[in-house]
Amino acid sequence: MNTPPALPRKKLPIGIQTLREIRTEGHYYVDKTGFILDLIENGKSYFLSRPRRFGKSLLLDTFKELFEGHAALFTGLAAEHGWDWSQRYPVIRISFSDGVLQSRAELEQRIREVLRVNREALALPRPPDLPESDTAGNLSELIRQAHRHSGQRAVVLIDEYDKPILDNITDSRAALAMREGLKNLYSVLKGADEHLKFVFLTGVSKFSKVSLFSGLNNLTDITLDRRYSAICGYTDADVDTVFAPELGGLDRERIRQWYNGYNWLGDGVYNPFDALLLFRNRDFRPYWFETGTPTFLVKLLAEQQFFTPDLGKLVTGEALLSSFDVDRIEPEALLFQAGYLTIHDRREALPGQWVYTLGYPNREVEASLNAALLGGYGLPERSAFTSRLRLAELLQTGPLTALQEVFHGLFASIPYNWYTNNPIAQFEGYYASIFYSHFAALGLDIRLEDTTNHGRIDMTVLFSGQVFIFEFKVVELVPEGAALAQIKDRHYADKYRIRGEPLHLIGVEFSRASRNIVGFAVETLG
Repeated sequence: MNTPPALPRKKLPIGIQTLREIRTEGHYYVDKTGFILDLIENGKSYFLSRPRRFGKSLLLDTFKELFEGHAALFTGLAAEHGWDWSQRYPVIRISFSDGVLQSRAELEQRIREVLRVNREALALPRPPDLPESDTAGNLSELIRQAHRHSGQRAVVLIDEYDKPILDNITDSRAALAMREGLKNLYSVLKGADEHLKFVFLTGVSKFSKVSLFSGLNNLTDITLDRRYSAICGYTDADVDTVFAPELGGLDRERIRQWYNGYNWLGDGVYNPFDALLLFRNRDFRPYWFETGTPTFLVKLLAEQQFFTPDLGKLVTGEALLSSFDVDRIEPEALLFQAGYLTIHDRREALPGQWVYTLGYPNREVEASLNAALLGGYGLPERSAFTSRLRLAELLQTGPLTALQEVFHGLFASIPYNWYTNNPIAQFEGYYASIFYSHFAALGLDIRLEDTTNHGRIDMTVLFSGQVFIFEFKVVELVPEGAALAQIKDRHYADKYRIRGEPLHLIGVEFSRASRNIVGFAVETLG
């Protein structure tokens, strides 16, 4: 039998944000130009929100190269025969992706520098009677000059439009100052409409039009447009075709479990950063998560006493999903827009009123976020890490009764003053949150509120050819045995008997008085 020849491998475009480099230096490229042509044909001004490291900058650069008419870069792509290459447009590109700006003065200086660079690229002088400090006036005039000079209306592309605000989100005064400065800049776009061919803004968060885009009523938000769900990121088909030479030696289903699953009502996608680093390193790691610690998010969830098991099945309305502003930050909006949760389902609860179910996009985010949350819930990092190692060992080799000792020591490691200074420790779900997050941080297959014919199991864990069924109860002081009794009385194990694997029934009881586990009953079937 003849072995088919190995597919030729190309360079991995890790960290590359320019189409020219990708297309001229032998890198893999996932063609997004079909989306681009569709947007240009069907509209004029757009807004797109996507999490960090999702390819937004490359998308904007592709727009730039297309409008500037660099046809050679598009050979073999959807745009090659779908674009009028005889037309070229002046492009103004504004990006706040580099560095951290900490004051309104620094923001204004950055804007002046960006406008200067654009003027030089378009060979347009600044009118002598226009003060350099008037950033809004300079952008307005630049747009008009570009139109007059070229005879074609201008294209404005704005990358990371919200980053100066997000970089200062823990300092509301600084964040508000950034918001006002950006609002002043973006307000220009409404008045310059007759001189504009195309406008595209992208960033992580979705600020309200009132707070940041006042008067820009024609800005079309495609964040949740199912037609453009895959405009950034790689689909399953992209991985199987474009990156086929990289798949050898990797478990294809494990790739899906770890990195696929982001969805904006259409095709699901992988975070490109994760996929590319996996192909390079040949190792499953939380590549995307490690590039940014969600300290502010963890603090917010802790302050709001968030029940962490709910993160896998969070139900919210469209208003909360998009409610993000300096003085009004809803955790649902932050979790979704930052990429820690994604859309699992949408239904029309009432005419015109949509309800969204959010959940983790994949194993990477679920494990990494829950590991981070443990610190926010009072657990010392060393204790949490050590206990997770021991937990994984016991799940594989037993004895399961020793799990009580692991978790008892874990809760005991929480400093006493943390309980007295943090009201989160007083809500009933606190203990179950810590318990669940430890399992989730291991990257295991976890089913929460697992539905059976007789009720809902609090938590089911599938691991190492075994099934672990957990039920949690909170008692005042002494164990009552109700948790294990409920598992047995309601025949929760019946759902999993067909697997033919050992079934472990585990009832856990937490004491409000002792702030620890007081009951841990285990029964193994099969």
